[in-house]
Amino acid sequence: MQTYDLEENGLRGLNAALQAQNAETNRTRWEVVNPKGSHAIAVGLDAPIEVTVKGSTGYYCGGMNQQATVRVEGSAGPGVAENMMSGQVIINGDASQYAGATGHGGLLVIKGNASSRCGISMKGIDIVVHGNIGHMSAFMAQAGNLVVCGDAGDALGDSLYEARLFVRGSVKSLGADCIKKEMRPEHLEILKDLLERAGSDAKPEEFKRYGSARQLYNFDVDKSAAY
Repeated sequence: MQTYDLEENGLRGLNAALQAQNAETNRTRWEVVNPKGSHAIAVGLDAPIEVTVKGSTGYYCGGMNQQATVRVEGSAGPGVAENMMSGQVIINGDASQYAGATGHGGLLVIKGNASSRCGISMKGIDIVVHGNIGHMSAFMAQAGNLVVCGDAGDALGDSLYEARLFVRGSVKSLGADCIKKEMRPEHLEILKDLLERAGSDAKPEEFKRYGSARQLYNFDVDKSAAY
């Protein structure tokens, strides 16, 4: 275990050390102490390492992540896991606005609640929120899965493309072109896998699925992965 004191050694040194790791590293486990809400912790990682942040973080924690597992033992500020490509980001507390924005892949788990615009413009990321999400979540979400074990705020899925939205609780309102859809067996399988990976004991049968009515956008759904 590598322990890095952020207060003593600074953010630039931390990110430089983490970004220097590669697939062959033997320094695979890192612990970051004294984060004190610092911004941009553990960004741009591209190695199969585990980073545990012992406290809450500011904005853009875990942004642009590839391969790494980033755990925050606290809450996270705006833009956590923004533009994530692969790996995992796990927040033990709450997340501020636009969590997982523009994420292309990987898994973001928020054990508490997420604020507004969770998963906006998501492009393949999977997001599981154990609590509630705020308004305008999944705005223009293109691909991937957003799972909400609690309630969703206003305008869920506004201008949605082909992302799948699963909500166990209530939805205050749906955004433009977002509708309730049938929960088919393949969706239950997807949901079961995501809930297990996220450490949730919720049952897939308790959720409702929402998706695009496909009346607002113009692209070929059969070529959606190419966009």
